Amino acid sequence: MVKVGRRITFNAAHRLNNPNWSEEKNTAVFGKCNSPNYHGHNYTLETWVEGVINPETGYVIDLSELKQILKEEVEEPFDHRNFNLDVPEFANLNPTAENIAKVIYEKLKPRLMQFKVVVRLYETENNFVEYTKD
Repeated sequence: MVKVGRRITFNAAHRLNNPNWSEEKNTAVFGKCNSPNYHGHNYTLETWVEGVINPETGYVIDLSELKQILKEEVEEPFDHRNFNLDVPEFANLNPTAENIAKVIYEKLKPRLMQFKVVVRLYETENNFVEYTKD
């Protein structure tokens, strides 16, 4: 098995908030990330695809195909958006880094069914999350 990866970046805003909690509890749990005016991040996403090398092409996956999938499933719907207001998947889901990574995985996996897929999302240079289900 061989792993290949592609890195992309996108910018998005969000507010971490649980509507079932009081304003005080949301502030206590989420701090500045609960700002009612939202805040943004410059996200970096690494997508890893693991599979066997195709003997005819020498590829696990054509990286231009992976690039296009990431553009359609992540960059176009997420870049310069507000997760809370603009992205339907977060209408009822708190847009934490963990949930964003899981949503990205769920968007990518149907198009990459034959591979093991791992997504690693960097919210900041020092804070990141990795998600896989395989």
